[in-house]
Amino acid sequence: MSTSIASSNSMVRQRPVVLDRSRDVVQINEASTNTATEPSCTRKVVSKLKRPRWLTLVSIFSKNLVLLIVILGLVQMIKKLALKSTDSSGGSLVVVPDFMRRIDEVESFVKTKMTMMQVQVDAVDKKIESEVGGLRRELSDKIEEKAGEVNHRFEKVDSKSEMLENKLGKLGAVEFYRKEDREKILDDLMNVKGAGNGDVEVSLDDIIMTAKGTLMKEIHRLGRVDYALSYGGAKVVRHSEPFIIEKVGHWFRKISLTTVYRDSEKMLKPSLGEPGQCFPLKGDSGFVQIRLRTTIIPEAITLEHVDKAVAYDRSSAPKNCRVYGWHQGYDAGKMFLLAEFIYDLEKSNAQTFNVLDSVGSGLVDTVRLDFTSNHGSPSHTCIYRLQVHGHEPTSAS
Repeated sequence: MSTSIASSNSMVRQRPVVLDRSRDVVQINEASTNTATEPSCTRKVVSKLKRPRWLTLVSIFSKNLVLLIVILGLVQMIKKLALKSTDSSGGSLVVVPDFMRRIDEVESFVKTKMTMMQVQVDAVDKKIESEVGGLRRELSDKIEEKAGEVNHRFEKVDSKSEMLENKLGKLGAVEFYRKEDREKILDDLMNVKGAGNGDVEVSLDDIIMTAKGTLMKEIHRLGRVDYALSYGGAKVVRHSEPFIIEKVGHWFRKISLTTVYRDSEKMLKPSLGEPGQCFPLKGDSGFVQIRLRTTIIPEAITLEHVDKAVAYDRSSAPKNCRVYGWHQGYDAGKMFLLAEFIYDLEKSNAQTFNVLDSVGSGLVDTVRLDFTSNHGSPSHTCIYRLQVHGHEPTSAS
């Protein structure tokens, strides 16, 4: 009897402990619930601060991880306490189901929270992925737009370069008086006035009259029509091997004689007289064949080289020259000699030679310049410009 009373007393003493422990579990549950709800408020505040998304993601993971560790620690503590109380009660297993039910509730709560966290992480990943894709598309569109603008600007630059080249070509057709021309005018004036010894005074009117005379001579010389001008339709149809050097200074391969080199057209255009603006042919002999703009009766041939005032070496100028002509549709294209001359470096850079009297009124639409020597250059010969003067048969007076 005393044993039963003692056991009942021990059970009475243990009930408050059990109740106290159940209250602790409820308080722990409420605390965990409150703790679980705190990160949502924190995320709202953080979202208002507009922090970077990767910082937000790291914060979410760290807080939820801490929460899970705390909850799992509490679960382990509760299990240990339950086991200890069971052992100490000596058979009072009535309280175990209540603890197990609460443990199950905590575990289900933890699983729910983990599921919610996974859903939130997936949502954040999708949002970041969509935003990165949008940024990539926007960047690609901007790159394409800028590339289009750059191409448009390059096209404008190309068109302006062509316009500038055309204007320079027209400007090159204008010939200016050089120092030699002024000296020639002065010599003519002195010869006219007999002032070689400097004893005779020269008036301004005398200078003006002498200059006008010299100018009229130049106009008469330059006033001839050039039927070998590329702007008028003439073109180079054949030539000997050109002298070609790469920009780095190495030789190109040989070009076939049936190929017309693109720089050959330079000898049919006016230039500003700068050195190097010519058609170079390999060696000290060669030929160039030109198709004129129309059929003409030839009168004279003009050969130009760079002026000695701007070139330190003029050894590449042709020396012994012959010019032949023929008509493709007459006399079966029979070739005949138009002029034979020597280009003199001591004279003007543009030298004109009349055709032979034997030519008469022969018609030509093709000419060929042959040179058998130059003024000393063993590697190449430069032709700056070749002009063919004459008149069309219908305009002959």
